[in-house]
Amino acid sequence: MGVLSEVVYRPESLQLLIDGKWVKSSSEESLPVMNPATGEALSRVPFALKEEVDRAVMSSQNAFEKWKNVPVSERVQYLFRIKQLLEVHLEEFARINTQNHGKTIVESRGDVRRTIENVEAAIGAAYTLMKGEKLDQVADGIDEETVKEPLGVFAVICPFNFPLMVPFWFAPYAIALGCTVVVKPSEITPLPMTYLAELLQREVKLPAGVLNLVQGSRATSEALISHPLVKGVTFVGSTPVGRSVYKLAGEHGKRAIVQAGAKNAIVVMPDADLPHTIESCVSSFFGNTGQRCLAGANLMVTSAVHDGLVEKFASRAERIRTGYGLDESAEMGPLVSKRSKERVLQYIDKGNSEGAELILDGRKTHVTGYENGFYLGATIFDDVTPDMTIAKEEIFGPVAAVTQVSDLDEAIDHINKNTQFGNAASIFTSNGGYAREFRRRVQAGNIGINVGVAAPVGYFPFGGMRDSFFGVLHGQMESVDFFTDRKVIITRWSSP
Repeated sequence: MGVLSEVVYRPESLQLLIDGKWVKSSSEESLPVMNPATGEALSRVPFALKEEVDRAVMSSQNAFEKWKNVPVSERVQYLFRIKQLLEVHLEEFARINTQNHGKTIVESRGDVRRTIENVEAAIGAAYTLMKGEKLDQVADGIDEETVKEPLGVFAVICPFNFPLMVPFWFAPYAIALGCTVVVKPSEITPLPMTYLAELLQREVKLPAGVLNLVQGSRATSEALISHPLVKGVTFVGSTPVGRSVYKLAGEHGKRAIVQAGAKNAIVVMPDADLPHTIESCVSSFFGNTGQRCLAGANLMVTSAVHDGLVEKFASRAERIRTGYGLDESAEMGPLVSKRSKERVLQYIDKGNSEGAELILDGRKTHVTGYENGFYLGATIFDDVTPDMTIAKEEIFGPVAAVTQVSDLDEAIDHINKNTQFGNAASIFTSNGGYAREFRRRVQAGNIGINVGVAAPVGYFPFGGMRDSFFGVLHGQMESVDFFTDRKVIITRWSSP
């Protein structure tokens, strides 16, 4: 199959959505928005001024005073329309996602499908989880009940790797529950969310201020977090930035859900189904060009199967077709930016200098016709020891670090003690005892058993432990309790 035609969405400069109107930022600071497959600029993203952020928050606060009183049954009608909009325009969103991020069109379609799934879960949450809990006669003549009430305006700060899916871990739930949101897309990949906001205004006709959108960088995020009318913030991104977001939110008394970095391990036991394991590992380590918080990073292989598995893993990874994501035959796209590619190259150099064996070198990959793209092929190091940098730090690229372990105990020990992260971990085995021991002892929030990418569906929370998560409540379904608070009502009536 050939390259799909591009969707024409290349505004000269992106704008801000404030109170139902698209406005040009007065900021003189901006950044080019790139197509990482071609290296060409698609648009420019302005960095909103603090006063523009204030206007957006004020608009959302004013909208909240009305929106919270709209019956739940009416609020969810907007979500039904959002779901339909995403279904009808799925291919457009997928292509814009691929053009701006670089991932393959198949991966982008999956992202949009997960976005829709969270809209569906938010509809279900509105119908089933807003009900109060009531108990009659807790004492003589006294009844007691709880009700959930929406809190107000929330900031949704988005990562570059899932421009639509991640904001929809949060925004639909907030809207369904009666809150309003100000969304800040990543300055690297702002096009998909901005295009969706345009269609929401034009076709869904959300009331002005229920969803505002501001463009910008770290300063824009900090202005949102510290704004006195913002009740809380959701953030997905790296651990260093996530830690600063959580700290700033705490200093200002805000709720925060911070899903942060990862260094996910996949353990292969001697009794694993090797053909299935190899395909799953290729998808986990190199899908989305390694740019996802659930990607495999450390491959821990028991000695009995090490040589055979690593040989087959490298052979299959070498055959991955790297190319422009709009080419239906491409299995892996470019990295999201020149800076990201340079960062991953530095880690490859570090692996070499620390003595790991480079058995597959992705630096040799070239994509004919797209020489200016930010491509890097699948890369595999063997003989990696737990003390090496590439075994401990998040690389966020298509690099696999293989470590040979003697048994399950050694693998679990490495996972729990040699990295600070706890986002995900997977085991491949046909032994229920190994699987049970693994899921009980590993300190990670998302566990895969014969699954390479342990991605929770929308109606489950998105787990995370240790330095992969800061907060109490997680994204997706658990955010229902994040956007609301319980009011306990105790009633006594005089006897008739």
